[in-house]
Amino acid sequence: MSGHRGSFLSRLGQLLGRKQTEHSLRESIAELVQEAADAQHVPGEQPELDRHERLLIANVLRLRETTADDVMVPRADIVAMRADLTLNEAIELIRNDGHSRLPVYREQLDDVIGMVHIKDVFAYVGRPEEFSLEAILRKPLLVAPQMPVLDLLLQMRQQRIHLALVVDEYGGIDGLVTIEDLVETITGDIADEHDDVEAPMFTERSDGAIDLNARLPIEDFEQRVGPVLTEDERDADIDTVGGLVFTLAGRVPTRGEVISHPSGIEFRVLDADARRLRRLRVRRPDKGPETTVPAAAA
Repeated sequence: MSGHRGSFLSRLGQLLGRKQTEHSLRESIAELVQEAADAQHVPGEQPELDRHERLLIANVLRLRETTADDVMVPRADIVAMRADLTLNEAIELIRNDGHSRLPVYREQLDDVIGMVHIKDVFAYVGRPEEFSLEAILRKPLLVAPQMPVLDLLLQMRQQRIHLALVVDEYGGIDGLVTIEDLVETITGDIADEHDDVEAPMFTERSDGAIDLNARLPIEDFEQRVGPVLTEDERDADIDTVGGLVFTLAGRVPTRGEVISHPSGIEFRVLDADARRLRRLRVRRPDKGPETTVPAAAA
């Protein structure tokens, strides 16, 4: 361990050993991380904290007050199985959705009776007459909307459960959270060894269109293309381009759909799953039209 890194860990240990409020502890750790970021790097020596580590710590500090309600997939976007599906119907739904675990319900979504893993479904291929969703159900984890996400992540890891359902005070299903979603909220945009092949956030094409990551902040987008949001959209606190497209369509559009904005800008969905938009192609009015699906009809 380098002297710089050892010094950081030593100071962090001292902070954790002091008696102080949670708020002041978070502020102290944030200041320590900022000091590490500002420290002059000596060539050949390992820095106290690299960029990825700083982002990780910052995200954990920020998420202390984030709840399940903040990160859940909303009820309207939940893909679930009816308990009476046949094997072929269940497999078709799995193939269309692309997720490994799905809730199972009887008459309506509020009547969830468990969750199913796709490997348990595919185990019945070749013997459909023996298949029953209720026979292969796994127990779901039910949590309150106010549960802190870090506590939820710990509970899901301890119980080895990958999917939790967010339930309101009346027992209705508000949303769904996966352990992958929770980990992503902590790691955020932290890069890995595949970063050199990851598509950039914003790429201008030779035909004038723009390919971008749906997580691109709306402020960055407007800095490049000019003002886009309407007054109502600004009041709605839309943070990302993907959030704008979701708001226009009223749902998560599917791959290939084109959603029109009142400004004349058109958004084609290049990549998406049932829960989120990933990449979009943007065409401005002066760059030639796409074949559009009007937002009102989406």
